[in-house]
Amino acid sequence: MPLNVRSIAVSIAVICFFVMSFIGWASALAPFVCCKRALIGAVLAYVGASWAVGAINIILVNAMIANQMDRRDDPDFVAKRQAASGDKDFGGTD
Repeated sequence: MPLNVRSIAVSIAVICFFVMSFIGWASALAPFVCCKRALIGAVLAYVGASWAVGAINIILVNAMIANQMDRRDDPDFVAKRQAASGDKDFGGTD
């Protein structure tokens, strides 16, 4: 099941915003500078997280497809499915 890209990316961006704001505040920077840097960091974190979660989704979906194809081509799996369903023509194309 693919991951929800938007909610994960927004969560990471919000955390990044507050962490960068706190670091700027602790460094005694001006409030405008803290806000600007935190906003830029949050936008970059959102873009990076969206890209990373999208890549993870592609990898997971490809792995699931490969697993299903391997299981479908496995003669033991086909024999077990035929025995369970009682159908002699199982495993053909639909």
